[in-house]
Amino acid sequence: MKTEVKSLRILIVENHPDTVKWLQLLLEDLGHQVSATRNIAEARTALAQQNWDVLISDIGLPDGTGWELLEQGPRQRPAFSIAMSGFGMNADSARSRAAGFRHHLLKPFKTSELEQMLSEASTELSLAND
Repeated sequence: MKTEVKSLRILIVENHPDTVKWLQLLLEDLGHQVSATRNIAEARTALAQQNWDVLISDIGLPDGTGWELLEQGPRQRPAFSIAMSGFGMNADSARSRAAGFRHHLLKPFKTSELEQMLSEASTELSLAND
């Protein structure tokens, strides 16, 4: 039985246009509100302007890394952050966790992996708001 996931406000930080388009379509089809930025500078602006439930960020960005975005970003950031990367070494996953990411998705990933992580985020946010 599939778990009901509430609509989440999701910010994507990804500079590859096809990946952004695919992720937006997938997430919107799942009922989420989605916005995308292409780099750290745009992401910082978006993070400062709106409250997001989930951040999904690529690690390799044109103006830095997703790790730097979380480490040097605004204090107000989503409670649930997911890193995406083609880098899959244990050290990369550990670096993502140290920076504040909850999960480290290795590209290419199965949509079911992302859906499971968003279900976890939805559950945590629901519990936090009760």
